[in-house]
Amino acid sequence: MAEKLKIIPLGGLNEIGKNMTAYEYGGEIIVVDCGMAFPGDDMYGIDLIIPDVSYLIKNRARIRGLFITHGHEDHVGAIPYVLKQLNMPIYCTRFTAGLIKLKLEEHGLVKSTKLITVEPGKSVRAGKFTVEFIHVNHSIADSVAFAIHTHMGTIVHTGDFKIDSTPIDGEVIDLARFGELGKEGVLALLADSTNVERPGFTPSEKTVGATFKRQFQGCEDRIIVTTFASNVHRIQQVLDAAAAFGRKVAVTGRSMENIMKVSTELGYMKVPKNTLVDINRIKGLPKNKQVIVTTGSQGEEMSALYRMAFSQHKQVEIGAGDKVIISASAIPGNEVTVSRVINELFRKGVKVVYDRADMLHVSGHACQEELKIIHALTKPRFFIPLHGEQRMLQIHSQLAQDMGMDRNHIAIADNGSVIEITAKTIKLGGTVPSGEVYVDGSGVGDVGAVVMRDRKRLAEDGMVVVVLPISAHDGNLLSEPEIITRGFIYVKESGDLMKELQSVARDAAENVSRKRGRDDGELKGSVKSAVSSYLFKTTKRNPMVIPVVTRL
Repeated sequence: MAEKLKIIPLGGLNEIGKNMTAYEYGGEIIVVDCGMAFPGDDMYGIDLIIPDVSYLIKNRARIRGLFITHGHEDHVGAIPYVLKQLNMPIYCTRFTAGLIKLKLEEHGLVKSTKLITVEPGKSVRAGKFTVEFIHVNHSIADSVAFAIHTHMGTIVHTGDFKIDSTPIDGEVIDLARFGELGKEGVLALLADSTNVERPGFTPSEKTVGATFKRQFQGCEDRIIVTTFASNVHRIQQVLDAAAAFGRKVAVTGRSMENIMKVSTELGYMKVPKNTLVDINRIKGLPKNKQVIVTTGSQGEEMSALYRMAFSQHKQVEIGAGDKVIISASAIPGNEVTVSRVINELFRKGVKVVYDRADMLHVSGHACQEELKIIHALTKPRFFIPLHGEQRMLQIHSQLAQDMGMDRNHIAIADNGSVIEITAKTIKLGGTVPSGEVYVDGSGVGDVGAVVMRDRKRLAEDGMVVVVLPISAHDGNLLSEPEIITRGFIYVKESGDLMKELQSVARDAAENVSRKRGRDDGELKGSVKSAVSSYLFKTTKRNPMVIPVVTRL
């Protein structure tokens, strides 16, 4: 029988976020990335979404390790939740390990987790797999792609990447290694599709540094910069610009403080001498000597920038004479919250610089020409587009075909698809359980589709509780049913409707109590359907109706 390699994406396909892919060969499994996604507006009360790992739990004895490409939340955010169900060693670069360690500390998992750091250019043996770490550029330091070597051939898994010829740390993506792998022969390429809709090249991170210098030059205001906390190179450029113009820098926001600590300790950020000061000390300086670096580029309600905009920040009062630079683009779905913060800043008389045309932000993902370079260098036999919504996966497939690849050698998959590769063929064969697991407070997975449906309904139409006082002696109604509503109508102004509801509930209850052999279930069902249909007929609303029987 032909040797088979299985690739099973558990997250990151037909969506942005919660990236996770399992590789199975010779009876053994390795997992690449373990990310989370943020909930949509209609997911009431949900904090984050993680992949369904029930397939991995079932096959835990065969897992040889978890390999992480970089430290963004959509690649590491689910780690603590998954590790509680499935302990496996984690392999990653030094900076990524520093970020993962913060998460493990928060969840009390440091002692029980084996966290192994690997330098780019080195390889790790994990059962029948040898995983080689290849340096790439991205919007976070220490990002890597993987060359996964097996007896059947080599798979290249790019992770998130771009080709930056002038990166801040001077470390250009290792294109030479991709070329060597292409010459040796690449069985399959799995590549990032996030920016595949954009032609051309992604601009270099350095272009943003030039913008900062322009914004700082001749500015007499206090400057407040917000960006993604994880973008160490962006923060480095703010520090450099501040030092160049003789300003001091203070940092606010928990994730920003954490990242600064990790990146300076590990040497990924070099703070110019006498530039960094405590947030409480910076207030004493003249405004044209202050720079504050803050979280909140996505308008998150708990973030430092949001608290400043809405006058809730303990240390920073913001107003006329301040300039806020938003050095990030809104993640899809966050546009409304970002606008709300920008509007509030304008209301306070703040100068806000947020225009994308001004090169305040560049993406960390490859555009079409960069993707073509990776395809051309690796010359894969098979191709699987990763990380993107359906249109992105399709466009990426077309891009590969434009470069001469056979459509039959490309697999566009779903989360949970089992992609089977032999030396000559690629096909989708069956599925494994996959999907979304909701994290709500300390509960993981205890809120499912039924609860979400109820929450949505309660949020949209409210609820009506019908309390039925029933005689324990003969089963008859002892008094009028009591109607309690929440989030449905304002009761004081709807007396008539309440009276009608009482009589509808009473008639339904009396109809049932006339029958012999009745039970509470039948009584509740009858009242519920009578009240629901009456409400829909008169108000065109569909609240949740909850009958409660009290026997007295």
